[in-house]
Amino acid sequence: MADTSIRPMPNGPYIVEGQVELYDTAGNKVTSEKPRIALCRCGASSNKPFCDGTHSKIGFEAAETVNPGSAE
Repeated sequence: MADTSIRPMPNGPYIVEGQVELYDTAGNKVTSEKPRIALCRCGASSNKPFCDGTHSKIGFEAAETVNPGSAE
């Protein structure tokens, strides 16, 4: 797979750049031809798994740092 990066935006979505394969909970491939996608992280998007900007309307506040123990 080509170089891919995932960056959390402050109190916003995860920005994914590069080629990725994205699947829904039923195992169906979710297609997107865009080289950059925004994935919802607030849980309130009406276009899941993609961000629709709802985080700004509901006042979503993300954790400031990654919890090192959560990646294990």
